[in-house]
Amino acid sequence: MLLERDKSQLLMVDVQERLLPAMSDPTLVLKNGGRLLEAARTLVVPVVVSEQYPAGLGRTVPDLANLAPANAVHEKVEFSCFANAALRSALSGADRQTVIFGIEAHVCVLQTAIEMVDGGHDVTIVVDAIGSRAADSKEIALRRLQDAGVRLATTEMVLFEWLRRAGTPEFKTISRLIR
Repeated sequence: MLLERDKSQLLMVDVQERLLPAMSDPTLVLKNGGRLLEAARTLVVPVVVSEQYPAGLGRTVPDLANLAPANAVHEKVEFSCFANAALRSALSGADRQTVIFGIEAHVCVLQTAIEMVDGGHDVTIVVDAIGSRAADSKEIALRRLQDAGVRLATTEMVLFEWLRRAGTPEFKTISRLIR
């Protein structure tokens, strides 16, 4: 099943000031997360942002916070976004396709995605926009996610599925993100 921008929502999980530098490849999460957020803004895809215990872990990194709607941020202490009542409410009904990126792949991203799938939601993880402190933790998380019925995609796959065609003003804007 292809992603459809009119049915999609983008969830950014815990890309925070004190967490991101500890990831095995923080640059990849930052770069591709920015591309996803810019595409979501261009294509009017709703965005939801989680922050894990911001008093201790800091806020969303400024480069990405500046690309997300200010009213999209929800604080949590639960590892799974879906276990938090405010976030669960913000994540639209089961008819939505939820595209997830963020950190850590083997904790908050994994628990959120699996709980959403268990709840009947359509979930896609953007593999080149998630991270863990250890590369093997990310690899094992991806295996578990796939086994649980979560779909995997790359940033470019998401962008081109949201676009569906060339020759539009949106295509020109989005194609600049990929160069």
